[in-house]
Amino acid sequence: MTTFHAVVWLDHTQAHVLMFDREHVEAQRVKARSQHTPKHGHVGADKAFFEEITVALQGVSEVLLTGPANAKIEFRDFCKHQAHAVDKAIVDVVNSDHPSDAQLVAMARQYFLKFDQKAADPTQR
Repeated sequence: MTTFHAVVWLDHTQAHVLMFDREHVEAQRVKARSQHTPKHGHVGADKAFFEEITVALQGVSEVLLTGPANAKIEFRDFCKHQAHAVDKAIVDVVNSDHPSDAQLVAMARQYFLKFDQKAADPTQR
């Protein structure tokens, strides 16, 4: 499925990758291989997990990252440091709890509607 937009909800254990266009939604779940949680509750970046997410996002032009903790920021930084094409597609990182996939797509559709309107208006850049 060739799509223009995607929303990725992620924490350190899994990612919900939802690619969509006006009429269709394609969902993919990526599970982290490492489930180890240190005593202090901080889980380090799982590079293999992040790499699988980038593969799932190949060809997507605009990506919104969301989730409850730091994994979304660590993923953005991973893409930036690894010079992945996904880095240029990431348009924003926003906090969210644990919405359903339908709620994620609805949130992302609203976000991209506003984002695309601003991109088309040179006074909003």
